[in-house]
Amino acid sequence: MRVIVGAAPRGVEGARPGGDLLCVVRALLKKIRRRVLVGDRVLVGAVDWAGGRGVIEGVFERRAEVADPPVANVDRLVLLFALDQPQPEPATLTRFLVDAESTGIPFVLVFNKVELVDDKTISYWRDRMKSWGYDPLFLSVDQKSGLSALEETLEGQTTVIVGPSGVGKSSLINALRSNQNISEEDPIHKLVEQNSKWFGEQRVGTVSKKSGKGKHTTRHVSLLPIAGGGFLADTPGFNQPSLMKVTKKGLAETFPEIRKMLAENEPSKCLFNDCVHLGERGCVVKGDWERYPYYLQLLDEIKIRESFQLRTFGTKREGDVRYKTGVMGVKQAEPRLQLKKHRRVSRKKINQSILDDIDDELDEDNWFDVKQRSRKR
Repeated sequence: MRVIVGAAPRGVEGARPGGDLLCVVRALLKKIRRRVLVGDRVLVGAVDWAGGRGVIEGVFERRAEVADPPVANVDRLVLLFALDQPQPEPATLTRFLVDAESTGIPFVLVFNKVELVDDKTISYWRDRMKSWGYDPLFLSVDQKSGLSALEETLEGQTTVIVGPSGVGKSSLINALRSNQNISEEDPIHKLVEQNSKWFGEQRVGTVSKKSGKGKHTTRHVSLLPIAGGGFLADTPGFNQPSLMKVTKKGLAETFPEIRKMLAENEPSKCLFNDCVHLGERGCVVKGDWERYPYYLQLLDEIKIRESFQLRTFGTKREGDVRYKTGVMGVKQAEPRLQLKKHRRVSRKKINQSILDDIDDELDEDNWFDVKQRSRKR
């Protein structure tokens, strides 16, 4: 993994903030299943500053995390879709919006490729998204128009751009980074001068003429530094977010339409506290809105998943990691040992088992002697 140096010891040749190190992950982190994600703040040891290598020994606590794609410490999400080539699909768009809402991270919905459609189509999608509860941005990466509204959110923040394949994520990142004037005082200026592949332009693919969908061009998550201390994350395109962190009870909160209906009916609420808004008696949420069928479909999907998890894992599941407070009050993770497999058996227990075996053997010998005597008689 490539790690950007945030703090380095003084007086050591080659040690400077803003540089990068190629690191491997310590075996202990793998043993305790502490996954290192793109965007993590990590502690690096055994550093070879001359060779630019090191070992990731610890991971600091994350303030935010995105599951699809796996990125840590995210400040903002950009949901990018295209108005054409490929055309937006309401079901896919809903899944991305629900996934973004579930993270609790601020996000903005953006539609690209406005140059491929007329003003009527743009107005249609603007009005439709407002009925959903969103105010999207419209831009053209190809013509580099409408980018200024996004540039204001980049400085000093880690922004993740997600969306289906072919909508122009890598092209948008290239366009945004080309507008950044990196000064010579900026710590990343030297790395840019070295023409590192890590700082070069992202590969851009084309849309399939047969299916009308994008091709998978980006294969992995990349965290790309920009001027002002911010980062942009380019991620592989995918059409089906897993929604693994969305629960049956929390799904309704990810739909602005339901939140609006609940707010309009205050102080009255649904009759039952565990209402999932399926038209139950006393439910204040009606079904006369566009995305209600998508809500029902996602609710069924989550119910099936939670039922499977309950049968497989049960309700109680002890973690395999425990935390110990070390020097300076820093919490350190270590694997939780399983008593039956790892704890040594006490000497008292071993001695007692030996005595029990001896007694069993004596009983068998006595039984054999009695049987032999009965035969002789």
